[in-house]
Amino acid sequence: MRRRTLLAATVALAAPAAVRAASAATLKIVPASDLAALDPVWTTAPVVRNHGYMVFDTLYGTDAELRIQPQMAAGHLVENDGKQWTITLRDGLRFHDGEPVLARDAVASIRRFAARDSFGETLMAATDELSAPDDHTIRFRLKRPFPLLPNALGKPAPMPCIMPERLARTDPSKQVTEMVGSGPYRFLPDERIAGSSVAYRRFEGYQPRADGVASFTAGPKRAHFDRVEWQVIPDASTKANALINGEVDWVETPSTDLLGLLRASRKVEVTRSALAGDLAVMVLNHLQPPFDNPAIRRALLSAFSQTDFMRAAIGDDRGLWSDQVAVFNPGTPMDSRSGIEIMTGPRDLARARREIQAAGYKGERAVLLGAVDLPLENAYATLAADLLRQLGMNVDLVSIDWGTTVQRRASKQPTGAGGWSAFFTNLTWTNNFDPASHLGLRGGGAAWFGWPTMPRMEALRAQWFEASDTAAQKAICAEIERQFWIDVPYVPLGAVALPTAYSTSLTTPRSGILQGYDVARRT
Repeated sequence: MRRRTLLAATVALAAPAAVRAASAATLKIVPASDLAALDPVWTTAPVVRNHGYMVFDTLYGTDAELRIQPQMAAGHLVENDGKQWTITLRDGLRFHDGEPVLARDAVASIRRFAARDSFGETLMAATDELSAPDDHTIRFRLKRPFPLLPNALGKPAPMPCIMPERLARTDPSKQVTEMVGSGPYRFLPDERIAGSSVAYRRFEGYQPRADGVASFTAGPKRAHFDRVEWQVIPDASTKANALINGEVDWVETPSTDLLGLLRASRKVEVTRSALAGDLAVMVLNHLQPPFDNPAIRRALLSAFSQTDFMRAAIGDDRGLWSDQVAVFNPGTPMDSRSGIEIMTGPRDLARARREIQAAGYKGERAVLLGAVDLPLENAYATLAADLLRQLGMNVDLVSIDWGTTVQRRASKQPTGAGGWSAFFTNLTWTNNFDPASHLGLRGGGAAWFGWPTMPRMEALRAQWFEASDTAAQKAICAEIERQFWIDVPYVPLGAVALPTAYSTSLTTPRSGILQGYDVARRT
């Protein structure tokens, strides 16, 4: 997400063509951003998640239909009326240092993951005992049935990765920096150049599943390349031309302004980069005026046009975005869009202005954080600032970079003391297709930035975990969506499904995530 200097990319691309041409044994990728962190449990950043799936593996995986499949697990046995789960590890699993993967490694890894993830936290709250009775067996003794246990251990992000026990015992608030996993590729720390490049080498000891089809994070992960190299190229034109000229194989997120150029090349294929759209949102601070007032938050809904926000940020290509977006990723099983009429009816700025005044707005300053180095977020902020001014609000648009936004959004101080009223981001789709990991649906002590208190939402989320079947889950999610329009933890601005572009010399990537496996060179 962050932009880096062009220096390193310029040096790399100035090399002789014979040197920079991608060999059959090497896959060259331009990631969306530099790999600023390494621990996929410590952060939800997509680039770190992608790195994590290169190096580590998980007990369960999620396929392209959002179904949970065994991955490192050979299978599981459920007993005692759903209150005991016994998971058996597959044979032949080894870490990159040659040590076997043991059940105690998995137990320590699950505990560390659960300390960082709301879904994992919910699982552990329902657990009486998590143990490793022997080297190949993981056992959960539960306080109550938890049918979504495999979902918690196979969710895409944050990655519930399995690492050696000695690393998994690292304080969850601190990063693991020694990358020893059991995944298809080894991380090469000596070749990592901050802001420039990252490299991986195939792990010959990796044991793919013998069954199934590679699909998203599930199935047999077969590494077809000896090496994978990530080359960080911040400049949009430079990386597009590098792909067209065969200097790289894959650009994770090309600029939408250059899609015409890429599509005109017979050497490039352009497709969607994700299985579902990321949620574009305006996150509201519930602790400080003016958005601590729920009536003011609700008044905004009749004024904001998702179509306008998507067109302003991305353009007219409807294949890259969706409007009429509610709480969950469009088209996913829990998405019913209940109550969305409040955002899909005719926009009425005069009505919204009257409602804001009637709610008791007294001219309090609304401080909007706009990340100038992220084109989409910057467009959202600029349009929102103009719209709020039309609604009679006192708006201060603070233009800063994303790194500073990340730091400032953690402040609970008043706006006059370095606080904020709203910031803009895209919630990665891997967290938003159900209530388990959706950051925007937490209220009370577990609330995300903005810190809403939503007791009814928390109660509904708890009911969802206890639902007996998918139909019951969907009914509860419809209630969650109706409650969302009452609490308004954030304003939905649409859904973004940005493109990815890769060389036609590659087989079509089916994983839906930048992984370096499930892709081969065409013969």
